[in-house]
Amino acid sequence: MATSLPCALAIGGLDPGGGAGVVADLRAFAAAGVFGCAVVALLTVQSTGGLLGARPVPARQVTAQAREVMRNQRVRAVKVGALGSRENVRAIARLLAGVRAPVIVDTPIAPTRGRARLLTSRALSAIREELLPRATLATVNLAEAQALLGERVGTVGEAHDAARMLTRTGARAVLVKGGHMGGPSAIDVLAVDGEVVELRARRLALPPIHGSGCTLASLVAGRLARLDDPRLDRNALVAAIRWAKRVHHAALARAVDVGRGMRVLVF
Repeated sequence: MATSLPCALAIGGLDPGGGAGVVADLRAFAAAGVFGCAVVALLTVQSTGGLLGARPVPARQVTAQAREVMRNQRVRAVKVGALGSRENVRAIARLLAGVRAPVIVDTPIAPTRGRARLLTSRALSAIREELLPRATLATVNLAEAQALLGERVGTVGEAHDAARMLTRTGARAVLVKGGHMGGPSAIDVLAVDGEVVELRARRLALPPIHGSGCTLASLVAGRLARLDDPRLDRNALVAAIRWAKRVHHAALARAVDVGRGMRVLVF
């Protein structure tokens, strides 16, 4: 048994139901074979039934949590999820300015079910202008890409355009997820280092799933944490994304029922 492990750090929301947010991130990190750490930036009232409410943690407390972990543990990758407020987005962007490890930015704005928001509308510009430039990889679904760009994103061609445009924020790579498109294949579009790649998987007939976006981004972060190489060439990044998609697809196919509402992913 290994006597030491690299760490991956998740910064995001606390879902007391366990299906999404940093709890799901920790499961994904374990599946990738790394030790998971978690900073809570957003407190929520939610379960598999949906999101009822959310309250951001003050930015000073969020950064204090993260700095303490980074000071003492071998953090080899960082995954950023729901931050709640513009103040938290800006604080985390400043924190990440000095981080050499890969940074995976997921951009949850609204939940699959529920009326509350995971990010205020006034924080969108801070995501584009301050946080995405820190990203090794940003992962967005169609609605999130549309919100960030202010343009319709609904087809594979539009996903190509969106991925390219979002890399102009300074993000090294952008993955526009195609799970909400139609067709026999689920097509994700990856823009990385000036190229665009389509990643295809067989579309699954699924009931509503909770936390799938959190989990995919964290699988990538966990895989990258094992590399312990801040230079991270293109092939290594794409390989980590392909690995994460395979593991994620298998988990979607066996999503489990833990109560009322949506199903969740386990490994």
